[in-house]
Amino acid sequence: MRILWTLVKVVVGLAIAIPLGIAALALSLGILGGVLGLAVLVLQLACAGLVGYGLFRVARALFGASSKPKAQVIRELRPVDPYYEAAMRELDTEMGVHRRS
Repeated sequence: MRILWTLVKVVVGLAIAIPLGIAALALSLGILGGVLGLAVLVLQLACAGLVGYGLFRVARALFGASSKPKAQVIRELRPVDPYYEAAMRELDTEMGVHRRS
């Protein structure tokens, strides 16, 4: 009788555990499948973006303007401020320095 009672407990435990295990396995595979599907989708988008960027670079190289900046014409330098020159001469004379100018 004791063996029969143990067998009944094992059968009831398995009757509860097997469906719960199947549900847990399906849930985990579903989550894993969803994550895997998102990873594949992101990879496809990355490849499409890379191809689009390559086409853009090729089109810009063929039809676009040159990317080198054009050299600007440099104007002549402005003459030195005469007031600044006078102030520097005055400062030099006060300090005792004689410049050749």
